[in-house]
Amino acid sequence: MSDDKVSHTPEEQRSTDFVPADDWTTQWANYFRSVLGRTTEEELRQLKKARDDRNEEANCARCEKQRDYLLMYSPIIRFMRQNINKLGADMHSDNIRCRKCTTWQSGGFHKDYGIVLCANNVKDRGVLEDTIAHEMVHAYDHLRFQVQWEGNLRHAACSEIRASTLSGECRWLREFLTRGQWKVTQQFQECVRSRAAISVAGRPECKDDVQAAKVVNEVWDSCFPDTRPFDEVYR
Repeated sequence: MSDDKVSHTPEEQRSTDFVPADDWTTQWANYFRSVLGRTTEEELRQLKKARDDRNEEANCARCEKQRDYLLMYSPIIRFMRQNINKLGADMHSDNIRCRKCTTWQSGGFHKDYGIVLCANNVKDRGVLEDTIAHEMVHAYDHLRFQVQWEGNLRHAACSEIRASTLSGECRWLREFLTRGQWKVTQQFQECVRSRAAISVAGRPECKDDVQAAKVVNEVWDSCFPDTRPFDEVYR
């Protein structure tokens, strides 16, 4: 009789007693397991889902309160809203919605439905401000330039470049505090390129990361300097 050996991947060996329960002792146990690297990717996904489900109501309430504050007091949000108004539309609490998202993104824009803010992924009002500004640039571009979102990666890439440039999400302080980016020289452009390419790569018509980067590079020279409706990069 042969002695068959069953091999296991590191992911399979790492964890056998994971339970994404709601009681606080299990929550803390799972938290420390994740910090120590003792959870698989699938377990991390389950942890996130359990946490997001548990906190959905509170997350959405916090998001809506911060959204309403920003619509009233944020200079960049007010400016973008005014310029969208000039194009015959409006962005307000009825079409900027806070929802629980199943992905890691902060928000999204749809030409027919408006803006969705991922309440479970955006915990800070500053990040929420950047996210709303980013999606408002998409809304502006849709109205001003008739962007073809489906099937035209160059259009999408151009709007992603502009949104990352103008929203403030790539300013040095934000990169330093949230992403540990220490470089100063070329940091801003590198951030814009990277975030635009990631967004383009997530579109269904994009084949892979290589194509996404290629499309971003193709439209870079015409889209990066375009700061409309601002006179220059605001933040």
